[in-house]
Amino acid sequence: MRNSGTTSAGRRPVVEVIDVTKTYPGGGGVRALDGVSVAFEAGSFCAVMGPSGSGKSTLLHCAAGLDRPDSGRVLLTGQDIGGLREPQLTQARRRVGFVFQSYNLLDALSVWHNILLPQRLAGTRPDRDWAREVIRRVGLTGRENDRPGQLSGGQRQRVALGRALASRPEVIFADEPTGALDLSTGREVLGLLREAVDTTGTTIVMVTHDPAAAAWADRAVFLADGRIVTELADLTAEKVAAQMMAVTVQ
Repeated sequence: MRNSGTTSAGRRPVVEVIDVTKTYPGGGGVRALDGVSVAFEAGSFCAVMGPSGSGKSTLLHCAAGLDRPDSGRVLLTGQDIGGLREPQLTQARRRVGFVFQSYNLLDALSVWHNILLPQRLAGTRPDRDWAREVIRRVGLTGRENDRPGQLSGGQRQRVALGRALASRPEVIFADEPTGALDLSTGREVLGLLREAVDTTGTTIVMVTHDPAAAAWADRAVFLADGRIVTELADLTAEKVAAQMMAVTVQ
């Protein structure tokens, strides 16, 4: 599944989360992140794991600039995005792609227009040749004019991945990208994520609860109660499952 080399020595960090805390109001305040520090290196694939409520998605959202931490710093390709106003933050997020479990496609648009949508919203000229290559890579050649309602769940997730890749992001944040897919289709999507790392040097940060999905990554970071408690490299589904069990029962 993975390349044999999983070490990060010498790679520059694309995303750095430094002593980040995040508390949500209600019920006395829920501290979703409690002093989290982690770096995601260029051309790496990292799985973020932990029990329900451990802070996985909050970490993803803060790292991607979708949510602002209460304290700490988030550096995106070396730029501190914490103090940016919305227009500047939107500009910074152009270096980022997103893939979510719910696909987030527009039903009224074709595959082609869904894939090009982020670039058009950003006011940039789409690279149509690269978009065609992306469509080929995600296995949707011939389906460019179809709308999401004509596609299977796996095909819709391929569109979502193609949309993320089309803007040539430095990092793709994926939140449970295979959670709604069957086993075989999920493997295909994970293979495409792995291919993006290996062929284009894209950094992937993926939240997942599935040890088999995490085994496609180079390393896994485990959270519990809003803190990073351990990391693993040289992943197998068995090693990840054992560590998940240890984190869950601690």
